[in-house]
Amino acid sequence: MTAGPTPIPTPIPSRTEVVLEGIRHRILTGLLIPGQALVETDLAAQFGVSKTPVREALKTLAGTGLVVMNQYKGVTVRMVDADMAREVYDVRLLLEPEALRRVVRRGTPLDAARDALTHAGAAADAAERSLANREFHRALYAPCGNPLLVRMLDEVRDQAALVSAVAWAADPSWEREAAEHAEILRLALEGDADGSAAALHAHIASFVRRAFPRSQEEDGRE
Repeated sequence: MTAGPTPIPTPIPSRTEVVLEGIRHRILTGLLIPGQALVETDLAAQFGVSKTPVREALKTLAGTGLVVMNQYKGVTVRMVDADMAREVYDVRLLLEPEALRRVVRRGTPLDAARDALTHAGAAADAAERSLANREFHRALYAPCGNPLLVRMLDEVRDQAALVSAVAWAADPSWEREAAEHAEILRLALEGDADGSAAALHAHIASFVRRAFPRSQEEDGRE
């Protein structure tokens, strides 16, 4: 009897990776709120590690824009305001619809986006729904065929999720956004590259206007 292929062992995450994902998850699900101090000693005790992996994880999170490192105030979860939201969503408006347009034109399957949409609909709580929403958007742009474009969108992904978490906590809009997601995916699956890109652009543009109306007033004065 011929033996089957030897299974490839799953890499074991490093301590820094475990701490990194743990802190990111707590921020994006609202367990750590904007402005909250992140103390290395406390986090090390919570994760059962030394301060070194915590320090490295915080440096990485500072690079993605989720935390702010200040010489005098230490490390805190990044605050969210209309200006920060508009900057992040401007990048998404410029890049994300074009990435989806390319995905549709390539005829790439969107099974991951469909799964994320289903997961969001069946989510038990806001935290799980928020993470599923984050995965849905990435599933739309990740197969665009341009690794640099994907990396650029990935760089603002955490910040966009933080903006969403803060906005949803103040004014939940899950049902409306779920309907918009379903329409975007429907158009994409039908092969309508321009239509799905336009629907995605409208979806992203409307979110900040709804969640941060002050930014809309400022736009009118410019």
